[in-house]
Amino acid sequence: MKSLLTNKNFIYLFLGRIVTNMGDSIYYVASMWLVFELGNKSTFYTGLVGFLILLPKAMQFFVGPFVDRWRIKKTLIITQILQSILILIIPISYFFDFLSVQMILIIMPCIAFIEEFAYPTQTKALPLILNKSELIKGNSLFSFAYQGVDLVFNAVAGVLVASIGAISLYIVDSITFAIAALFFSLLKVPQDTEHKFLEEKNLQLTISSYFKELKMGFLIVFNSLIWVFLIGSSLINFCIGITMAILLSFADTLGGVEIYGLLLTSLSAGSLIGALLGSTLGKYRVGILSIVCFILGSCSWTFAALVSSPVFSPLFFGLAWIPIGAINVLFAGVLQSIIPNEILGRVSSVIQSLGVVFMPIGSLLGGYLATLVTSKIVFSFTGVGFLCIAIIWLVHPTLRALPKVKEMSAKTFKLNFEVIKSNDRKID
Repeated sequence: MKSLLTNKNFIYLFLGRIVTNMGDSIYYVASMWLVFELGNKSTFYTGLVGFLILLPKAMQFFVGPFVDRWRIKKTLIITQILQSILILIIPISYFFDFLSVQMILIIMPCIAFIEEFAYPTQTKALPLILNKSELIKGNSLFSFAYQGVDLVFNAVAGVLVASIGAISLYIVDSITFAIAALFFSLLKVPQDTEHKFLEEKNLQLTISSYFKELKMGFLIVFNSLIWVFLIGSSLINFCIGITMAILLSFADTLGGVEIYGLLLTSLSAGSLIGALLGSTLGKYRVGILSIVCFILGSCSWTFAALVSSPVFSPLFFGLAWIPIGAINVLFAGVLQSIIPNEILGRVSSVIQSLGVVFMPIGSLLGGYLATLVTSKIVFSFTGVGFLCIAIIWLVHPTLRALPKVKEMSAKTFKLNFEVIKSNDRKID
């Protein structure tokens, strides 16, 4: 851990990540509540905005080939500046009295789309500035930055929305993205590693080579065992999509936007605890550990809905997110260590896209279902998703038998990189 904190490149990337996440937390809470208010507290609108925000995540595989070719530092800076500018449109439109739900529904997915270039680029940068042995710790700290900032700012944003209003927060939010761009401008990616690869691949990305590289990402995933993990990931993300669409309505029955911020804070706290436990839990067999964690997660998620308490609902909701945080950190480190960096962008974007492809559908469905039955009933139903994942891992022999993290290799996932390299040369 000490070596990470003395690595200036990691520090700049880490600080940029923290400030970016601050901006994400602020605009997400402010925008969801603003849509909820402007839409007369209709879950249909919150479900729709959730769908539009999550849709770019499901299509992240389209950005993979670009992430693998574009300069890391330049990509990170431009994405932050663009988000800073877009965020300002909302307070400006408010001051000139032409702000509407429709405008927010347009701007939010645009910002979400830009984010899909930023996060895979950060993932790609880590193996270039850290040693292989430091990747798990680096990912744990990144998850700490992601969840730790959310832990504070989801709650803070909820309180600030209630006290000073959502519009004022957008101005603050724009500044945070500008500061993140400043931190990323100080980053120095090892030029010998990145420049050599970019020279070999050539920065010119033709339409033909783009689709070939896009296809390559899918072939790597589906010609290995990685796709098996995506079954459970897709299922739980579908349930998460449903939950996020109705969470604001559920919170409103318990007290209002402050409770909404508290629920999101509990989500972040659970994910953060899971991330911090990632390295420790990696000492145990991943297969058995995952089954136990997801069963406990299912129980906690369901209790959070059934108790309907401003105190105990956030508590149980946070407990349900601990296994998600732990598993995310474990597998992020594993994949970064076994997949070559020159194809990591497209592979990670395909995995991310396929993992969340059902989340926007869940959000749209959740918003609609909550207009038919209470948000509490819908919330209770989604807890079943965790239990289904535990069952999938239990009945699948490969998942159930997964060894400790340090014992995993490319062979564990049946990855054949000789074939991949051969195909990559044909693309060039």
